[in-house]
Amino acid sequence: MLENGHWYGEVWNRRKNGEVYAQMENISAIRDARGNVCQYVSLFSDITTHKEHEKKLEHIAHFDALTNLPNRVLLADRLRQAMAQTDRDQRLLAIVYLDLDGFKAINDTYGHAAGDRLLMAVSERMKQTLREVDTLARIGGDEFVAVLPNMPDTASSIPMLNRLLGAASKPIETDDIAFTVSASLGVTFFPQVDDVDADQLLRQADQAMYQAKLAGKNRFYMFDADQDISIRNHHESLNRIRQALVANELVLYYQPKVNLRTGGVIGAEALIRWQHPESGLLPPSAFLPIIEEHPLAVEIGEWVVDTALTQIQIWHNAGLKIPVSVNIGARQLQQKDFVDRLRQLLVAHTAISHNSLELEVLETSALEDISHVSDVINACSEMGVAFALDDFGTGYSSLTYLKRLPVAMLKIDQSFVRDMLDDPDDLSILNGVISLAAAFGKQVIAEGVESQKHGDLLLQLGCELAQGYGIAKPMPAEEMLDWHTNWSKQPHWPDHP
Repeated sequence: MLENGHWYGEVWNRRKNGEVYAQMENISAIRDARGNVCQYVSLFSDITTHKEHEKKLEHIAHFDALTNLPNRVLLADRLRQAMAQTDRDQRLLAIVYLDLDGFKAINDTYGHAAGDRLLMAVSERMKQTLREVDTLARIGGDEFVAVLPNMPDTASSIPMLNRLLGAASKPIETDDIAFTVSASLGVTFFPQVDDVDADQLLRQADQAMYQAKLAGKNRFYMFDADQDISIRNHHESLNRIRQALVANELVLYYQPKVNLRTGGVIGAEALIRWQHPESGLLPPSAFLPIIEEHPLAVEIGEWVVDTALTQIQIWHNAGLKIPVSVNIGARQLQQKDFVDRLRQLLVAHTAISHNSLELEVLETSALEDISHVSDVINACSEMGVAFALDDFGTGYSSLTYLKRLPVAMLKIDQSFVRDMLDDPDDLSILNGVISLAAAFGKQVIAEGVESQKHGDLLLQLGCELAQGYGIAKPMPAEEMLDWHTNWSKQPHWPDHP
């Protein structure tokens, strides 16, 4: 004021009765003819009401109207402050995401008023279990977040988590009715090996809370960073495989099946591959296990059937009339509309007969729901589509199961075939499976035929049908015609007419 001759701002003043109040004041200097300050003039107004209103608005902006707990806005600020303090103190910060179990049922049954009273009582009890340095915030509905700073280690948070669970599950009486809820808590800690921000911490705690729900509720679950990385990698892999399907990066290779005695080509098995732009040609083991329990497995399975049917038509037009077998995954086979979907795919390829398609199902998959699988096999047989039981010998291989599954063919797992020359046990298993197939009137085909000796021994055992690297490796569709021509010109297993 001495420099400029005036001042304007807010001040706290005191009335004659001692009451403190806020005022907006404007003070100006009055000068005489020589320029000296002779007096000051002050103009002011009482802004106490304005200040109180401002304070209320600030409270509304930062606190939950029902429970008077900090809301999302204030939680975000306190969480950032706690993270900064944790970095300085080299101690742990626990973030707890809490959701009440059973609250919705009470709210729906007894009304929102009862639900509100329950929320107020539970939030007050939970708040009382925490320390002064802790923050309990309500972020909406029956969801709360607790910020617990200054933790020496993760184990030191457990007593506080148990107190929160106890406070939430204690019965509450309102309107002569005793309500009981519980809570599911998800916990994560800061700092972590990787850099994370406040939003990521809340998402981690939320994910952990969901795991507590799945585990039975009324408990806490600590976020597992390694598991989270695995889950995120899994989701990324799923998305990349879905992109591969859309971008036509998935291709089918075909491995011929032959009759060892006659040398005739009896069919081919369609085997999926991924022509990855960076990694090259990937085998099914590199990506099929990722989608095994995901709906994408069904989508890709139907793509395989459709693509194989298209290829059958192309080969038929070129003079190569052989059936093609397709592997059907457990998830696809268990779809209630599997038969209807297969029928639609066959109808879309009217130029080829239904018996040009064969389906292979793993023995272990077929036994998961043998009744359903039997019905599916029978329905497909009525359409002219035959089934083979793949990798036979790796599951239960029960006579009862074999009797109930109306498959046309058994495929002996390649692990038995590959080692049968050196392992007497594998040879005994092969002999038993071949005899079993004959007893039940089913065809049998051996996988894993890698040499002339394998073929010779299989013929001695009475198994004429085979496939394997000793016959041909899986190849692109466009190579099959040339291979078939060359195969027909050379002798095979001449010692066994």
